[in-house]
Amino acid sequence: MLETAIYVRVSTEEQAQEGFSIRGQEQKLRDYAKIKEWHIYKFYMDEGISGKNITERPAINEMIADIKKGLVKNVLVFKLDRLTRSVADLISLIDLFNEHDCAFNSLNESIDTQSATGRMFIKILGIFAEFERENIAERVRLGFERKAKEGFSLCSHRKSYGYDRPNGEKIQTINEKEAVIVRDIFDMFLNKVMSYHYIAKNLNSRNIPTKGNSIWRGRTIKDLLTNCNYKGYVRYAMGDEKRYFEIKGVHEAIISEELFDKTQEAINKISTKVFKKHPEEDSYFAGIMFCSVCGGKMLAGGDYKKDENGTRITPVIYTCQNRYKKTCTASSSRHPKIEEAFIEYINSLPDFDTINEVQQNMKHEIKNQNLDLIDGLRKQLEKLERRERELVQSYIQEDIELDNFNLIKTTIDKEKKQILGTIESVQDCVDEEVTIKKEHIIKNLKENWEHLNNTEKRQFLIDFVEKIEVINEKEKGKREGVVKVTNVEFGKV
Repeated sequence: MLETAIYVRVSTEEQAQEGFSIRGQEQKLRDYAKIKEWHIYKFYMDEGISGKNITERPAINEMIADIKKGLVKNVLVFKLDRLTRSVADLISLIDLFNEHDCAFNSLNESIDTQSATGRMFIKILGIFAEFERENIAERVRLGFERKAKEGFSLCSHRKSYGYDRPNGEKIQTINEKEAVIVRDIFDMFLNKVMSYHYIAKNLNSRNIPTKGNSIWRGRTIKDLLTNCNYKGYVRYAMGDEKRYFEIKGVHEAIISEELFDKTQEAINKISTKVFKKHPEEDSYFAGIMFCSVCGGKMLAGGDYKKDENGTRITPVIYTCQNRYKKTCTASSSRHPKIEEAFIEYINSLPDFDTINEVQQNMKHEIKNQNLDLIDGLRKQLEKLERRERELVQSYIQEDIELDNFNLIKTTIDKEKKQILGTIESVQDCVDEEVTIKKEHIIKNLKENWEHLNNTEKRQFLIDFVEKIEVINEKEKGKREGVVKVTNVEFGKV
């Protein structure tokens, strides 16, 4: 039999003015349940309480808890407004019923979700609910878009490094201490030609934390270098190409537009990793091999001949791309020679069987920084939850209207979601006992490289190596020069 919850409510005012009676409701509902052959799990009674909200109604909250536990599979009320007088609360309750496979019935309106008419009514409610949700989202989006077009930075995710925006202020202001680092980052990239990872490594070695008091990463550096905030602009809808725009902001720039634009030109010239689709060609260094003479990428080529078994018999030859432009004189290198030079370079590096005391201290320091960050984020979360409770209280006391309530509630929920996501990400870093470090990669390479097939070698390089710099030093009287790997940049250090 269907486990049915009967919910009854009447306010003191209704009892006095209209003669409503909980007992009268109860009897009619009991008789209806008997006719339908439903088993009554429990009566939930809120007597002398308004239907304006569900927050301060103990019986309905007890019923909701029982529905979530799976104890109740059907809800029966005398009239729809006995459940709630709030459309928003009604929609929320119907969503709850659907989520937990709980039917809903109203005696006075003849609503029975087991009938076609009742199900149609619930679908209509759902359409109105979706319409209301989309309306709220649209109003919030239009509000944000209008604010951005006026030149105000939304700071909807987090404030840009180098800027602060005190509570209650619309315009972000320069954080002079951080602004010095921002200018240094642009200088390191554009003038000192340092990669994202080297810049991050430089900042971490100087114990300079990010805005979130964490460590710098290559991705963080790239995001900073491409943020138009620093030239005095704001951007909107980064994830939507059709709606995205940049516009002059009302805040002060940290760097000049000319410097920012030059940086973007340099970034656009950076070649991304492009690996050969055929690792059987012994070209697994393609995409990460660079010339030590000019810094250009080494392109894989050479004659492509196979034996009767389909195995390539001529080695891949790597040539600096700038040789084709006649701006580099570096000699080409055969794949086997590069392989030997790569193994020799790796073997020349010191063993790292244990992490030294300095590294261990740095690890603890980073962990403590992350723990402090989590603590700060949790305090922000508590502040948002207090604000949310105050908002609900204001709505209960009718100090704000439903539209404003929904608008503010949506913003609070978004901020809470972002903070919870950040806490989860940082907590993963704290909980991670073993971090992939340069020394671990080197140790793994030394022990396993010769045992890997071509496909596995290629995948290893994709996962862990950002760049290999090589030079072919020609010797007089010899056909081939001495190939040397001068530097290996590990991508995940």
